[in-house]
Amino acid sequence: MERYQVELDAPELGRAGTVIRYGHWGRPVVVFPSEQGRAWDYENNGMVAAVADLVDAGRCKLYCVDSFDDRTWSDSSIPLEERARRHGAYASWILERVVPFIGQDSPGAADAVVTGCSMGAYHALQFALTRADLFPVALCQSGNYDPSVWSGWGERGEAAYFTNPADYVAHLHGDHLDWLRGRVFVVLVVGEGPWETHPTGSLPSARHLDGLLAEKGIPHELDVWGHDSAHDWDWWQKQIAHHLPRFV
Repeated sequence: MERYQVELDAPELGRAGTVIRYGHWGRPVVVFPSEQGRAWDYENNGMVAAVADLVDAGRCKLYCVDSFDDRTWSDSSIPLEERARRHGAYASWILERVVPFIGQDSPGAADAVVTGCSMGAYHALQFALTRADLFPVALCQSGNYDPSVWSGWGERGEAAYFTNPADYVAHLHGDHLDWLRGRVFVVLVVGEGPWETHPTGSLPSARHLDGLLAEKGIPHELDVWGHDSAHDWDWWQKQIAHHLPRFV
């Protein structure tokens, strides 16, 4: 399998960010790591191997990125609103550095899928809902989609609101909502097994978001796996191998 690694400047985040591309052809799939993860985590935890047949067949190219969560959502020393503002710097890195790199590396390719596990699922959903022009499909595995419950403290302002799907989806309306209905598709995958309810809150969060998306008529599906399906890589491998072939 072809593998290529690049460092892309991220001055507002304090260091360069790593992007690793796997594959030679196919639909781009942008992969966000789990909390505080690095670009190589997806490979190291067996996820690249789980979809190697799709990559080798030229159906997709994986672009695994760094998270920078240690400077944003995972920094509990700063209030929630500041974490959300720092997330804006991360979003700018994705949009201004990573997306152009993908465009140069995969000219003429179809719109990208975004995916991730645990906190990576939050990132995938947030980018799909805010930039569906670039990322019309989100495969979200075992995510919690309410940053306010991530050891959040302090007053919440606009930044916290607009980075919290559990807040803003309920208030989507007008032309933007109509556009999302015709553009985006979200898959929420979660298990009923160990760590999916406690302490991660992934199962109740997925069900809550399922309800919000349904109320707004945003195309999506909720896929709940059984009581043996844990918040862990072994199950995420099975889930991505099941769902990704539908979209590449």
